[in-house]
Amino acid sequence: MSHTPHELAEEFPAEVEKMHKLKLENAHFVRLFDEYHEVNRAVHRAETLLEPTDTANETEMRRTRARLKDEIWALLSAA
Repeated sequence: MSHTPHELAEEFPAEVEKMHKLKLENAHFVRLFDEYHEVNRAVHRAETLLEPTDTANETEMRRTRARLKDEIWALLSAA
């Protein structure tokens, strides 16, 4: 299996310690973190044609990933 791009540790390398701390202390962050990874992996599977989908669904998954990333960044910035 190939490397999944856009993992949060790659997106925010300077914030890895904050992410670990928030995962221990903040249930909302954990939910966002888990949902982001689920959506990100689904996007990757669609892009690599492991689980092809239509363009509209792939676009919606990318929008969801971006929204989750923005929410995660807001929590990281406030921490």
